Amino acid sequence: MASAPTASVRANSAGSLYGGFTRFELELEFVQSLANPNYLNHLAATQMFDDPCFVAYLDYLQYFTRPEYTKFLTYPLPTLKALQLLQQKRFRQDILSPDTVAKLRAEFYAVSVPG
Repeated sequence: MASAPTASVRANSAGSLYGGFTRFELELEFVQSLANPNYLNHLAATQMFDDPCFVAYLDYLQYFTRPEYTKFLTYPLPTLKALQLLQQKRFRQDILSPDTVAKLRAEFYAVSVPG
């Protein structure tokens, strides 16, 4: 797993903005988008998961599994589950299936919506 941003890196990059946002804010928004099974299907359909650099980026984002970063996630269970599943090549292929998307959508909904 790639290393998480250190405090000094975060402090140095805090002034660096990308379209008015810090790198951490952009990574947070992106990692949370992974909780959307339809988006995962889109990424697979556009062959993003075939790009070794993109797969390495998904590995890098695993720093969000650490408690000091998890606290920033709006829906931590589906987000972290998706991040975990995306580490598996088989899942990156399976998410092309509408059945897999529907199953994941139901699972994520069940843990995200109270009651």
